[in-house]
Amino acid sequence: MSVTRRYREAWEAFWRAAPVERGAVFWDAEPALTAALHLALFEPHLVAEELPLVDLGCGNGTQSRFLAGTFPRVVGLDLSAAAIDRARRADPAGDVEFRQFDAVQEGAAGLLHAELGDANLYMRGVLHQCEPAARQPLADAIATLTGERGRAFVVEPSEAARPVLLALAGGPGGPPPKLAPVFAHGLTPADVVDDAVPRHFAAAGLTVLASGELPLFTTESAPDGSRVELPSRWFAVGRTAN
Repeated sequence: MSVTRRYREAWEAFWRAAPVERGAVFWDAEPALTAALHLALFEPHLVAEELPLVDLGCGNGTQSRFLAGTFPRVVGLDLSAAAIDRARRADPAGDVEFRQFDAVQEGAAGLLHAELGDANLYMRGVLHQCEPAARQPLADAIATLTGERGRAFVVEPSEAARPVLLALAGGPGGPPPKLAPVFAHGLTPADVVDDAVPRHFAAAGLTVLASGELPLFTTESAPDGSRVELPSRWFAVGRTAN
């Protein structure tokens, strides 16, 4: 399978229209509040830090560039060509290899694994945005890319995030400016129930090695001026010896 044309076009339109300023996209929080916190939770579960790190759903590459300071090779992947173009422009030193990539396209993950070998993987807030039919293929792709030695760190908004988003969207003035484009382009945030995530991993042959809860910081502000935080769950997953 592959993602639908509607889904692909929605993401292309979103990234083409998004402002280029740092922090202008709803989820483009600074790494100190995102990847840095996640890396501290991820590192204890790595068995081979020398493996490449795949940032799946890298968007404009903010977190990829930070992770390049820790891993010897970072490959940022995103469905959107417009996002990848932005990521490359923001990385003139070429610290990260950015590529357009449809993770659920049949055979794509296998071809990339054949090139990279086993890889560690970071994914933040991608599964909950996927079309329902693509969620298990995405988990299967993660299993293929990590192989036997790689580990994946996945962060997804929890069910409790959806009421937060809907409350923001339903405010007197409508959605705040950074959230409005998400809805305007037909994207569906926080649309996965909590127990579905580990089920997808188990079906892909991956074991949840550790999990927990952590706020997912956004770049948006609530009406009282505080930063909007979404309840989220994180998972460190990988294959374990039988």
